Amino acid sequence: MQGTDHIDLGGQVAIVTGGTRGLGRQIAQALLRAGAAVTVCGRTEPDDLPEGLTCRAADIRDPEQAQALVDGVVERHGRLDILVNNAGGSPQAPATASPRFFDSIVKLNLHSAMYMSQYAYAHMAKAGAGSIVNIASVSGIRPSPMTAAYGAAKAGLLSLTQSLAQEWGPDGVRVNAIIVGLMQTETSEETYGDEAAQAAVAKSLPLQRMGTGADIAGAVLWLSSSLASWVSGARINVDGGGERPYFLDLVKG
Repeated sequence: MQGTDHIDLGGQVAIVTGGTRGLGRQIAQALLRAGAAVTVCGRTEPDDLPEGLTCRAADIRDPEQAQALVDGVVERHGRLDILVNNAGGSPQAPATASPRFFDSIVKLNLHSAMYMSQYAYAHMAKAGAGSIVNIASVSGIRPSPMTAAYGAAKAGLLSLTQSLAQEWGPDGVRVNAIIVGLMQTETSEETYGDEAAQAAVAKSLPLQRMGTGADIAGAVLWLSSSLASWVSGARINVDGGGERPYFLDLVKG
């Protein structure tokens, strides 16, 4: 991966939740290329898992399944050094959506990260070292209409990141968050519209493009490495410079 070839995670063991597809898969592959032994999880095991990755089917919204996943990886490899809480997402829905919908989104985007972090910490603290990286979103730091539950959960994830960093730092466990900006993904058309609409969105960003999985994976590699050994409780924006405030387009003269 360009710019991160010098990062060596050889001998380390990592878990990437939601790592069977999309952004999580790219993060997992980047960790693998850096030398880590990587296990990904999803509710089902894919047929086209890249060579070198291990997959364990688990619904990590269930704390028992989350614990079984973490303990199983440690049993196999004897250690756990890196946890990337990437599982998440939400379809669009009005804020009047059912309580059941709200609960499901918060469980996926917040509860699962808490469960996985708790069980990973138990092993990392014994070893005196570990890195937890939470994949957050700009939806957690600005209004998120039509994805209110998702935005609220990601805001909670950012708060959780800083609290865990304070509690667990004395045990050598670092906890950080990446605030992901507007991304080019396989569902970009569904999210942003046709190619012209996507081009307009990209042009509105200071760096003139939307993000890619490689952009986020690079930040994960850095946070997981010794280069970031004194970085904990950080909320790192990986967003191409941030979204342009809408009011600027309304100002005349």
